[in-house]
Amino acid sequence: MLQPLSPSEVSLELKDPVNPKALEQAKDILKELTNNEQEGTVNPSNLLKVAQRLGDVDSTICTTPQDLIVSKSACKEAFDSLTDIERTALTNMYHRIKAFAELQRLSVKDTEMSIPGGKAGHTVSPCRAAGCYAPGGRYPLPSSVLMTCCTARAAGCPIVILASPKPAPITLAAAYIAGADIFVRVGGAQAIATMAYGLTIENTNTTSSITIPPCDVICGPGNQWVTAAKSIVQGKCGIDMLAGPSEVLVICDDTASPSIVAADLIAQAEHDVVARAILLTTSSTMIDQVNIEISKQVNELPEPNRSTAISALKNGSFSVLCRDMQECITISDNIAPEHLEIQTSDSQDIANQCTNYGGLFIGVGAAEVLGDYGAGPNHTLPTGGTGRYTGGLSVFNFLR
Repeated sequence: MLQPLSPSEVSLELKDPVNPKALEQAKDILKELTNNEQEGTVNPSNLLKVAQRLGDVDSTICTTPQDLIVSKSACKEAFDSLTDIERTALTNMYHRIKAFAELQRLSVKDTEMSIPGGKAGHTVSPCRAAGCYAPGGRYPLPSSVLMTCCTARAAGCPIVILASPKPAPITLAAAYIAGADIFVRVGGAQAIATMAYGLTIENTNTTSSITIPPCDVICGPGNQWVTAAKSIVQGKCGIDMLAGPSEVLVICDDTASPSIVAADLIAQAEHDVVARAILLTTSSTMIDQVNIEISKQVNELPEPNRSTAISALKNGSFSVLCRDMQECITISDNIAPEHLEIQTSDSQDIANQCTNYGGLFIGVGAAEVLGDYGAGPNHTLPTGGTGRYTGGLSVFNFLR
């Protein structure tokens, strides 16, 4: 099922993650939200109309701009309504992500040195307001809430804004445990605009006014309209990255388990029809066995996962038979995948020689999905070859 390529056929062309059509649509949305004022704040009535039109909210329930804001009490109620197993899992994820981010923060300190006639140095401080985005879509992504909000908090940001369309109870619960200050239930370009330009919803007889300040940094994964909107607002505020389709690259030899390799490739392919799953190996037998396993396992998936994975595996994914491990490493470094898995007899040694990637997963038990769901390091990672010069989301994105 994976397209076989020779090493020389592997394209290293970097594709622009910004879709031209989505960019024009995002520009129109931003103009509509700000009444065509380049430096204007978002008009709350316009935001409500856009959110209703694009399906962020149920227009029969969300009828006023105030309804776009999820209260902290609603988030707490969602957390309390979870099963014990769900609460424990969410809490464990929170503590691991928080601990790793806090460790990162400790690695960056103020410093100074003596120079003739005085001293020189630098101080490190967090930005004031962080805007965090968590995608909507077919499945809730509480992990994205934790990965973004916890990291901003660990950096020391005093204000954390969260945006996500049609939030499920588990998403609301994640917002509660992560400590988001304001949760706005919108997605796409309209969410990015709200966090970039700011929003004030005036008080009514029953509610006080709500202000979302223009955020200094906006982060989090999203669809093509999120990426397009980020490309528009960068410069007015900082962004984490312009992310393209998700990727996994597996380097393995003949000691790897074909069923495990196939499962890891499929796990990424079912994300999106444009996701890329790549296999680099020194064993032609391994390629054959992995393809057999892929065909077997992918057909056991429920819909729409099955169709999504098959499309991704047939169109953007490929396998390469390399002459040796050094060639595997060279090709991998040139691709700079979002996720890199090493499954060889000497996984640690091979991993030590790889330099370009978003996240690195070493050994047969280090499945990429563990990183997605909260092993500790952030899952918001560079795609499309940008791992050659940048890393994933971290506290550093919120520091200056």
